[in-house]
Amino acid sequence: MIGQAFHWANLALAFLLELCALAALGYWGVWVGGGPVTKVALGIGAPLFAAILWGLFAAPRAPVSVPLVGLGVKVLVFGSAAVALYATDHRILAIAFVVLVVVNSVLVRL
Repeated sequence: MIGQAFHWANLALAFLLELCALAALGYWGVWVGGGPVTKVALGIGAPLFAAILWGLFAAPRAPVSVPLVGLGVKVLVFGSAAVALYATDHRILAIAFVVLVVVNSVLVRL
């Protein structure tokens, strides 16, 4: 019973981390954009592109189920989010994000 609750809690954390990755990419897009149009385009475009890739290749019910591609997309999305946080002067948050993603990924598979 406790093991199953722990597993579901880790899955919920995994989903939260995915949402955080999208938020970090959106924040980065607004932060690096030069003008209002660029800020909106990058702020919406970066997380949208990541979400599309995730939905196609890394989601639990992804239409394209190739394990290495799914893993690559996860590394790309989470890695890009960590780099985005680091680039926007949130270095400690970037490190904490990476640690949480790694620990959660290990725990979900146990």
